[in-house]
Amino acid sequence: MLIGFFFALRQSGVPVSLNELLVLLEALKQRIAFADMDDFYLLSRLCLVKDEKYFDRFDQAFGTYFQGLEKVRLFPETELPEDWLRAEFLKHLSAEEKQQMEALGGLDKLLDTLQERLKEQQNRHAGGNKWIGTGGTSPFGHSGYNPEGIRIGGESRHKRAVKVWEQRQFRNLDDSQTLGTRNIQVALRKLRRFAREGAAEELDLPDTIRSTANNAGLLDIKLVPERHNAAKVLLFLDVGGSMDPYIRTCEQLFSAVRSEFKHLEYYYFHNCVYEKLWQDNRRRFQETVPTLDVLRTYGKDYRVIFVGDAAMSPYELMERYGSVEHMNEEAGQVWLQRILDVWDKAVWLNPAREDYWQYTRSTQMIRQQLGGHMYPLTLAGLEAAISHLAR
Repeated sequence: MLIGFFFALRQSGVPVSLNELLVLLEALKQRIAFADMDDFYLLSRLCLVKDEKYFDRFDQAFGTYFQGLEKVRLFPETELPEDWLRAEFLKHLSAEEKQQMEALGGLDKLLDTLQERLKEQQNRHAGGNKWIGTGGTSPFGHSGYNPEGIRIGGESRHKRAVKVWEQRQFRNLDDSQTLGTRNIQVALRKLRRFAREGAAEELDLPDTIRSTANNAGLLDIKLVPERHNAAKVLLFLDVGGSMDPYIRTCEQLFSAVRSEFKHLEYYYFHNCVYEKLWQDNRRRFQETVPTLDVLRTYGKDYRVIFVGDAAMSPYELMERYGSVEHMNEEAGQVWLQRILDVWDKAVWLNPAREDYWQYTRSTQMIRQQLGGHMYPLTLAGLEAAISHLAR
């Protein structure tokens, strides 16, 4: 079994060698991990992965090869039978039926109604309009259609959920991703601002010639500090959910930014910036960074770049407790404005097609809040965004 796992890692781009495999086999022989998948995962990653930048590739290969890993739930005290959430009874609705639906009455009403359903429901349902289930028009469950609801299980289809039941794990962006084109890097270089910093260690040839001539031909070497890219970038990256289709594009951008800017700080968020950010998606619930600390740490000379599709329920921007994953005390727009008040040079890069933006209210709201400085994540859009930041 481990031989097959070894080749699966190699195929996924993890540079594992026979020496690492032998170390893992010896550790298993000593029963360092025994009959526990979590222990085996940690032990195998420790033995087989030499550089943390390959952790994400290892996780993908591990999850594919050893199927059936447990899901982590946001509300473990309330378990829902899996057969309630099977999608085989997906109900197909016409455009007229969708237009006739009305919202249930707001976020607070949704949460109250969900609690009532959990107390009352005894069986699975599919294709209905009330109970927790699949398909249909009920605001609770997945694979159906409702203008606003709470998604439980499944995957997002219409990007309209105002809460998501299960705790979801997102993956880090791989900054080693090979770019499909160097044009992204070329566009980013327009933001470069060079300055001489540090100790004098680079030969200043014109000044050396001039000083030597003035010194009657006796060599007088002159040094200057080496030139460095002084541009400072603060990058906020939306991950997970509706951003999953754009992972490759975002990895290309992330890789280019990492290679072009010495002064780069980056943070992850989901859908909208709130009171906490994180830098490691695998530890995003345990190791967060207060957004206020970020606001107080970096100077006003930083340029801010948001990356996200800006597609979410308007509640996430406008309302207290509007976040799909936690109970935020202040609305997303409040935190977004705090960032814009500190750094006036800010842009939003949107990987979704520009002609789709008009159909998503949250996208229009964020674009307006940034003064229209939302650009498509294309080469032309990137060049326009960088031109604005470089002014």
